[in-house]
Amino acid sequence: MKSRKLSRTRRRATILTAAAASVVAGAALLPNWSAGASTTAEPEVDARTKATFQRLADAVFTDRTNALVDKPGKGKKPLIDGFSGKVAVSSGAARTEDSALEQLGDRKDGLARLGEKYSAASTSVTLDRTSVRGRKAVVAVTETTTLTYKKVRGDEPRTTGFQAHHKLTFKADKHGNWRLTDIRETDDGYLAVNQTAKPKAAATTVDNTMPSAPRAAITRPAPSNRKNFTASGYDYKAMAAYAEKYWRNYNPEYPDFNGHGAGGDCTNFVSQALKAGGWKHVPGYVYDYTRWFGNADIQSHSFVGVNEWSWFSLNSKRVTSLANVYQMDVGDVLQIDFDRDGSKDHTMIVTYRSPQGVPYLTYHSTNTYRRSVASIIASYPNAAYYAYRT
Repeated sequence: MKSRKLSRTRRRATILTAAAASVVAGAALLPNWSAGASTTAEPEVDARTKATFQRLADAVFTDRTNALVDKPGKGKKPLIDGFSGKVAVSSGAARTEDSALEQLGDRKDGLARLGEKYSAASTSVTLDRTSVRGRKAVVAVTETTTLTYKKVRGDEPRTTGFQAHHKLTFKADKHGNWRLTDIRETDDGYLAVNQTAKPKAAATTVDNTMPSAPRAAITRPAPSNRKNFTASGYDYKAMAAYAEKYWRNYNPEYPDFNGHGAGGDCTNFVSQALKAGGWKHVPGYVYDYTRWFGNADIQSHSFVGVNEWSWFSLNSKRVTSLANVYQMDVGDVLQIDFDRDGSKDHTMIVTYRSPQGVPYLTYHSTNTYRRSVASIIASYPNAAYYAYRT
């Protein structure tokens, strides 16, 4: 706690009074420097305050998830409206969240037009760490969300889910009350279904001398292009099983590139799944796109890079391009160029295909389990898509 200095006149009076008292009492008394002073204390962030930070973060992301759930009639008030006093949402952040919920409501309507709805949702938030400096607190949290697919067609999988990481900034006013002012996603990859900010595409120089994949259409129904699960000799079920085992709990036998500012772990993860299903290493220099290999110690650029993976896969003829994203089947790969600049930004693998022909994708950064291709399109309708038959 810091104390303000007393005025010169008051300080002198205090000293003289104390000195006189010491003479009368026959004892030496120290001057009371803080007597009557106004103090400005740094706001306290105790265990209770941290717990409220966590509960408010949980409310924010639960509100966002609930905006996607198909519920009859008008929904309840946002959970964040229930916070006031010591910890609450700033007026600016409240407006931002209102806008986010409106955008997510539009996304829900867009998904319904594509034949997808959610009947229930569950979101939980854990507090990873809290950093306090003066009147600013930065809170790192992990969000884990599960959405239950509503049986619209009747062949949907049971659930989809994701895990995302966020930083929330709180600022204290002069009374020591904390207000949430900002929320940032900290994963290197791309958006979860309940996030609204536009993804930041990695800056990559496109080499026009490399193999080029044609764009895939996103219309439905797609022309029939059934996958032969025995012709290639690969184990596609093993690819899907690997991806669904490690979608959230990373395999320690490989490096984790999420959170390192290099575009995330998406392609590294897909390469691991392909390797689990029978793709063999092609040793060589790490920067040679005609080579492909990866383990705990070293990885080729084609093993971990979005564009490099495409170049290797097409050049080696381990993949062929599909004309439509809805033609994908288990073990096939989807890549996205969010800003349509010719440089691909994200890689995902199909781990389930419904009997009526909807592929569901699993991927890292943001860690996601069985998200439908319809949901991806609803979030990024203007992106360029590249679908690969493995």
